Amino acid sequence: MNTLHSQKHQETDKKQEEEEEEEARYEWDFSLSTVVSSSSSSACDVVGAIEFDPTDNIVATAGISRKIRFYGLSSLLRTNAVTGGGGGVALVDQATACEYYICTPAKLSSLRWRSGSGGRVIGSGDYDGVVTEYDLEKRTPVFERDEHGGRRVWSVDYTRHGGSAAVGASGSDDGTMQVWDPRCPPEESIGVVRPAGICGSAVCCVEFDPSGRPAVAVGCADRRGYVYDMRKLVDPALTLEGHTKTVSYVRFLDGNTVVTSGTDGCLKLWSVEDGRVIRTYEGHVNTRNFVGLSVWRNGALFGCGSENNRVFVYDRRWRKPVWVDGFEPVGMNSGSDKRFVSNVCWRQSGVDQCTLVAGGSDGVLQVYVGKRKP
Repeated sequence: MNTLHSQKHQETDKKQEEEEEEEARYEWDFSLSTVVSSSSSSACDVVGAIEFDPTDNIVATAGISRKIRFYGLSSLLRTNAVTGGGGGVALVDQATACEYYICTPAKLSSLRWRSGSGGRVIGSGDYDGVVTEYDLEKRTPVFERDEHGGRRVWSVDYTRHGGSAAVGASGSDDGTMQVWDPRCPPEESIGVVRPAGICGSAVCCVEFDPSGRPAVAVGCADRRGYVYDMRKLVDPALTLEGHTKTVSYVRFLDGNTVVTSGTDGCLKLWSVEDGRVIRTYEGHVNTRNFVGLSVWRNGALFGCGSENNRVFVYDRRWRKPVWVDGFEPVGMNSGSDKRFVSNVCWRQSGVDQCTLVAGGSDGVLQVYVGKRKP
């Protein structure tokens, strides 16, 4: 996309926002339900990934502790837990809440359940550049790819449709997105994409269109997002230019729009028809770290973390956040003034009620429940 053309689009969009955007309405009541933390001073674990399983009943988390932890949502939302003084908030020890865990050989940066596996297989990307799939019944690795030359894998995803024929992709510090078929030998690839070309800027995020369209979106350290047609991976179908720093996350909201997050401290909503910026969202703090981005498609809400240790929720209609909440110091790991919210994930079920799980750089999980106001 021509840069000047993109800038003109952005200027026009900003004017339209200023003229047409109505005042934000606060249509949701959010409350903190549960805080999960560890009583061990040695259990510090930046939560780098949070994922719900296909049934929306199991939550998996991973980070620098070299463990994938699995929680039943019912235990995270249970009403009979020990409650602390914060209005009935359940304070739960990690060892009690975690149903089981799988040890991994390296620190993990990403998780994703593999489509077509019935929730039995979860894929992970690690700091050593390896993508590993684990069978959760056997709790053992069953598939491994080492295609990124030892460079950190930032993101892993699978197509949501196609059953056992689901395709996988990974993005890495080596500047590539690797696309593969999990049924084929690890040394075989469907394609290798270098979004930033020979400059080799890191690929920070990959996501397939969950609606089933043959599209995959990519976020890169070259300050751009890209959307590729899976049938023609040679060149991007769209280049999304507008961020001034690394594009750390990209998420499909629906078949017509994608959301990006950058370390320039803003989110952007884009049209996938023409690459136009529809709206820019500001309020959270993000200049350096990965702080997570998740979209709740049923409610058109975006959730993200922040380097001021807060959780932010935006409504697609308004530029400013519609809800903000801070992570409170918990236990023995609460002494650092550099803590931040490092990841978030929405449960995709529901219409008038939603669940958001957020993780911190100190390993703490906070579970929020939102209800639509009458």
